[in-house]
Amino acid sequence: MDFFTTLPWPDILEATLDTLLMLGASFIFTLILGLPLGILLFLTGKNQIIERPRFYAALSFIVNVLRSVPFIILIIVLIPFTLLLIGTSLGVAGAIPPLVIGAAPFFARLVETALREVDHGIIEAVQSMGASTRQLVLRALLPEALPGIIAGATVTAIALIGYTAMSGVLGGGGLGDLAVRYGYQRFQDNVMIVTVALLIVMVQLLQMAGDRLVLHFSHK
Repeated sequence: MDFFTTLPWPDILEATLDTLLMLGASFIFTLILGLPLGILLFLTGKNQIIERPRFYAALSFIVNVLRSVPFIILIIVLIPFTLLLIGTSLGVAGAIPPLVIGAAPFFARLVETALREVDHGIIEAVQSMGASTRQLVLRALLPEALPGIIAGATVTAIALIGYTAMSGVLGGGGLGDLAVRYGYQRFQDNVMIVTVALLIVMVQLLQMAGDRLVLHFSHK
């Protein structure tokens, strides 16, 4: 019984809501930035519609650099930028910019990979009908690659849950912050266990939802 009675339930509820808020806001901005970035990577790649080798190389390099920096370091590096943009580097608001900058390049690569898996014959057929690049993307590429993009979005959302937990180490709020303050600094193992359990539940729910959407939009 002590396991449950000593738990700081109000703090746990607040931390859970903060984590969900960080996840929701950062995920939306990640999609807004990552999807067009992934499309641009695909379109300018080798043997693609608007092939631009130098532009692709430069953009690919930037994406790879952002993906290669460990998130905990990225948060620290982006503190001046976050302060300039948000006015604070702490709490839910302060965690969102580094979350987006850390996840958007990752999602962009997944989008590029999904688009590369589209049958080239479909692209040629649409082009032969005189479709513009915009029409090609909206009417052929995105619909055909939608299951792969949804799967990539699911993976990205799950990665963001881990990022939100890491942001708590540096005052980002949420379940990560709760685990550090209670589970680590105060040696309350029950808080740590509940925190991990809540994160696992979030991951499982996201994966189940993503799998269902992929199945729904996949070609029969």
